[in-house]
Amino acid sequence: MAESASIQKLLDELERLPGVGPKSAQRIAFWLLNADTVTARRLADAIIEVKQTVHFCNTCFNYAEADECSICADPTRDHTTICVVEEPRDVTAIERTGEFSGVYHVLGGVISPMDGIGPEQLHVRELMSRLSDDAVKEVILATNPNVEGETTAVYLARMIKPLNVTVTRLASGLPVGGDLEYADEVTLGRAIEARRAM
Repeated sequence: MAESASIQKLLDELERLPGVGPKSAQRIAFWLLNADTVTARRLADAIIEVKQTVHFCNTCFNYAEADECSICADPTRDHTTICVVEEPRDVTAIERTGEFSGVYHVLGGVISPMDGIGPEQLHVRELMSRLSDDAVKEVILATNPNVEGETTAVYLARMIKPLNVTVTRLASGLPVGGDLEYADEVTLGRAIEARRAM
């Protein structure tokens, strides 16, 4: 059965969302069609509102509704420790742990010469500017443990170390509940490197 033009347009737009394939798009579209108009309008209004009110924090480049995000504006956070991440979604992931009380700096990506992305396309200059006043004591490099993330971390470490700021990297290794026999060599090697006293 051929879809009407408006349903097909909705399906096409939903399929453009990350992680949404044709079947998921169809489920969402039919859910919207069966939902009452108030529910559909609430969803549409929420999308429009977030696009109109949310922008990047002037300090760390996380998402914010004011000039600064709620983390940068919070005086109870430890502003002497900056956790450097790739994207705003990484801030959310670390915040969910409840283990970090410092502030963040979002790079807006990673160094990837294959994609034509160098340090100039990232928020590296702004990070270095934040480190110029001697208030920051530690920078935690929390880029992903892949080739681009490692390249970015090494580059930043080289830039930051001359400033007498402690540079640390998130430990990487075995997941909780994982089996040694299923771990790849790189993961197992990192787990051995990042071992700690008990």
